[in-house]
Amino acid sequence: MELGPDPRLRHVRRLVPLSPFRPGSSAEVIVLGVDPHKDLLVVVAVDSNGRQVDVTSAPARPRGVKSLLRWARQYGERLWAVEDVRHVAGGLMRGLLAAGESAVWVPTQLTARYRRLGRGQGKSDPIDALAVARAALREDLPPARPEDESRVVKMLLDHREDLVGEMVRMCSRLRWLLHDLDPDFAETIPARKLHKRRWVTHVRDYLAAQAGSVGLSIAAELLDRVEGLARRADQLEREIHELMKVQAPQLLALPGCGPLSAARIVAETGDVRRFHSSAAFAMHTGTAPIPASSGATHRHRLNRGGNRRLNAAVHRIAITQARVDDRARRYLDNRRAMGNSRTEAIRALKRHLARHVYGLLHTAKRLSGEVAIPGRDGLPAAA
Repeated sequence: MELGPDPRLRHVRRLVPLSPFRPGSSAEVIVLGVDPHKDLLVVVAVDSNGRQVDVTSAPARPRGVKSLLRWARQYGERLWAVEDVRHVAGGLMRGLLAAGESAVWVPTQLTARYRRLGRGQGKSDPIDALAVARAALREDLPPARPEDESRVVKMLLDHREDLVGEMVRMCSRLRWLLHDLDPDFAETIPARKLHKRRWVTHVRDYLAAQAGSVGLSIAAELLDRVEGLARRADQLEREIHELMKVQAPQLLALPGCGPLSAARIVAETGDVRRFHSSAAFAMHTGTAPIPASSGATHRHRLNRGGNRRLNAAVHRIAITQARVDDRARRYLDNRRAMGNSRTEAIRALKRHLARHVYGLLHTAKRLSGEVAIPGRDGLPAAA
């Protein structure tokens, strides 16, 4: 299938004039920014100065990816920059990597930032693709690598989180219904315990002893759904735990790191070799502090960027270590003695844990027989 004009792109040349660049006339790297959608892939090519070279589109299907690959061959050395919307761009990225193309994921926050920096106003698919390309051109983003076992872990983990979220909603509805039927009985059930087997049995015995009514039948139905969701979530957690025993036993040995936190680290990190140092990994986790100094004032502020799911996993480990691990408690005490608040000390511990996790993941690559590229900080000591 050859590429043709798309009606959505009829206004692009008025928005962003094309440069007089001629394909093949320079050895510079061309960045191909992709704004992915469920049905359409819009691609903008920019040169090393960020000037738009060309724009095209293709269906978000395997045949469209093949068409884009044929179109991109005219540029010689090239880098694909794909906006990180995994549920619609995963197929595209897999197709690019299978074809041997170089590619990076561009976070959606970066896309929004570079779109605001553009001289043109408004928002459209070509404008977004141009912002993606310029962000990849100016930012040091880790290269994308083919998905491995981490994709299976991520699918299981995301599915479990969806089930848990649905279970929490069902528990909330059931608790309010029980409060409407009998407030005194509803108060006997501890908060956030309604899905536990003991309390499911407690509620079922209560409902069986009451006279039949519409409210009781709805409560019984909600209770069955809660029980089923809880059982499936527990089954998925056991499956994830077994996977982590094989894929990341070194993470499970880390104090405070349970199977779900280990799975989240594996799922969101992917191939750790795409990070050139522990500092780059810490920035990805959102644990690296952001410089906020001026003149004689030297300080850092909280990093609210990075992968927030990965940041949450590191945070859980830090909070658990602060409670159960002697080394972590001594570290926090030393930070407090330096004048840090408890919150600041926890942030410092998270940064230290990010460095250690980076080393553990590299160690796993070595043990599996794969060649690892250690960061400039080497393999750090345990927290």
